[in-house]
Amino acid sequence: MTTHALWVICNCLALIVFINRYVAGIILRVVRRKTWDETTDEYEPTVTAVIPMFNEGAAIRETLQSLVDSSYPHAKLRIVCVDDCSTDDSYEHARAIAKKSRGRLTILRNRVNLGKRRSIIRATRESDSEIIVSVDSDVIVEKDAIRQLMRRFTDDRIAAVGGWVDVRNKQENWLTRMQVVKYWYAYFFMKNLEWGFRRVMCLSGCLTAYRRKVLVELEPVLEKRSILGVPIKYGEDRFLTHQIVKHGYRTVMTMSAMCFTKAPTNLKGYFNQQLRWKRSNIVDFIVGIGHAWDLHPLLCVQYLSMLLLLLVYPFVIVTHVLEGEFFHLTMMHLAVIAGFSMVYHFAPSTRALPPWMRVHPIWFLPMAVLMPVAYMLLTPLGLFTLDTSSWETRGHVAGVAPGPPPGPGGPR
Repeated sequence: MTTHALWVICNCLALIVFINRYVAGIILRVVRRKTWDETTDEYEPTVTAVIPMFNEGAAIRETLQSLVDSSYPHAKLRIVCVDDCSTDDSYEHARAIAKKSRGRLTILRNRVNLGKRRSIIRATRESDSEIIVSVDSDVIVEKDAIRQLMRRFTDDRIAAVGGWVDVRNKQENWLTRMQVVKYWYAYFFMKNLEWGFRRVMCLSGCLTAYRRKVLVELEPVLEKRSILGVPIKYGEDRFLTHQIVKHGYRTVMTMSAMCFTKAPTNLKGYFNQQLRWKRSNIVDFIVGIGHAWDLHPLLCVQYLSMLLLLLVYPFVIVTHVLEGEFFHLTMMHLAVIAGFSMVYHFAPSTRALPPWMRVHPIWFLPMAVLMPVAYMLLTPLGLFTLDTSSWETRGHVAGVAPGPPPGPGGPR
């Protein structure tokens, strides 16, 4: 296939994705503005917040303390931190917060390294709460976030509600500032179409509430997740959300429930994160083709066009590199990214944020280079390493790490 043909196909796919994500999503949001983010104050269930932890060190104190300080009724909120065989002092730091929590925080310790998904399953099995809230071990949760998540369970068919994830270390360097804008687009625009049809396809484990009975129902599927017989630990949030939608439940999100996560601060960490996400996208897009046809036609078109764009775009970049036209391609990306930067800067939702939550739009421009490089290198790498069981971002390597046996008053 010629470079021109690839370029035409890529542009057509990009146009379809753009129209669905931005134009159709915005129109849908305007049409349904009165019912877009429905709430109820009549539902106040029992909740267990689960935090899987691996080698977070002293940083776990901030995460756990933010949950202990939650405004949700204390009698209905339990907090469980699952130490997945950390090799540093994370467990001791978690225990220190537990001692001051007046019995609201429990620390579990896995005997062997299980990974995030199975750690959550363990805590879910031991819980009798109606709702399980997944919280990543590097986030700070706003005091009112759990209450806001519960207010969105307006329908028995809603099985999961996700919150808004923002960047904690916004001003650390140029890379974290760039990711502030990227995260903003992810929540204010890119999921609007899915949100409008109550079928959000990826809810972040940083802050998402699930009906416990649904997690129990899906446990056999979640337990057996593997590629070529190798259990995998990446992309678990996307996989779980897809399974919930596949089984006929609804998934929504809200910007009123907020948490802050740490963004990668160097290119190695950033590309490791992107590689993990690329693998997740490839696996779930391909595996999910079978039930994509059951979605609303607009969502189905969006789903298939994103899959094709994911696979075609790297070939377009490679052909431009081989023909010495990468600079020309980068300039085209720069023009597009500059336009997105201006939208971010002038958008009412951005202007309404306090100054400390915003960054200058110029910091989004490096995406003009990082995006094509990530697609060109990481998509094929992700495709040929789908059977890895490593967590690149966390240093969570394959294998089993032994943990100490439980003792009286000690870890369980």
